[in-house]
Parts: sequence; structure tokens; C-alpha cells
Amino acid sequence: MAGQTTYGFTPPRGLAGTLLDIANLKDIDSRVNAETEVDVMLFGMGAVQGNNPGVDVLVPTDASTPEQFEAIVMTGHTQQMTMGGEVHVYPAQTVGILRWGRAWARVVDGVTPAYGEPVFLVIDGDDAGWFTNDDGGGDNMAINGRFYGGLGTGNIAPIELYTPNAQ
Repeated sequence: MAGQTTYGFTPPRGLAGTLLDIANLKDIDSRVNAETEVDVMLFGMGAVQGNNPGVDVLVPTDASTPEQFEAIVMTGHTQQMTMGGEVHVYPAQTVGILRWGRAWARVVDGVTPAYGEPVFLVIDGDDAGWFTNDDGGGDNMAINGRFYGGLGTGNIAPIELYTPNAQ
């Protein structure tokens, strides 16, 4: 019989696609992952409207517009772990999306955000769907929100998405 033989003293600081805190100031809706491959969409990344707005979401592309931004993809109680300890986002799977509120989100490798900095969504290349604090020379999409702190454990940071009419 196997058992845990090592223990860490500190839990990771944040987990991509989870709420930052227990504040009741948030809006989480359900959408269907319209991607056709497993793990193209990941928890903690930004998603845009799919072919059926209000129904499905996709990873952004260079054709995505700020009006199509939906939310941060959230993990929840509907995901099952594989025998290998992995959790995947499958095509046609329903996912929670944080439309406004605070959550841990994926940030581009090498980005070190600070509290209050603006949030941009990468819409092209390997980092599409990940967040940054740089407009990329106008190539990244400005998001109505801000970084709510610095890096957690790994390439994640807390982001606050504002309600549609807030600044």
C-alpha cells in the first residue's frame, strides 16, 4: 500500500482558474468549450465568444475583438481527475467563466505584474489566451480590469475583472 511520504510546509500561492478570495462580488456563468482538441483551453486563461455568443467560448485569435472577450475560464467541482492525477478541459465540456470578480489567471512567462497594472489578453501565438501587463505594441487586447497583485506560484497572478460599466 502506497502512502504519502513527504509533506510541504507551504501550499502553492494560487491555482489557475480559482477564485482569489471569498468575496461575494463576482459573476460566474456557464459556457461550452468550443475548441475541438483537449487542453487547448486551460483553466485560468481568457476566453472569447464562440460561434454561438452566450453559449460557447474559444481561445482568442488575432481576429478577436475586445467586445468578444467573455471571461476567465474557471475550474470547479465538475472536473474529474484522471488516474494519472491530471485534470483536462475537454471539447464540448461545460466550463465556468468569471465575467467579473477576482481570480487567479495564467500570465505569460517572464511577466511580473504588480498591483493596479492594466491587463491585456494575448490574442496570437503560443500564448494566446494568457494575460500580460504589456500592450505588445498594440497587438494584445486591453481588458476591463487590473492585476490585483504580483505572481503567485508559477505563471499565475490575481486579476480583477470589472463589471461591464465599472472602471
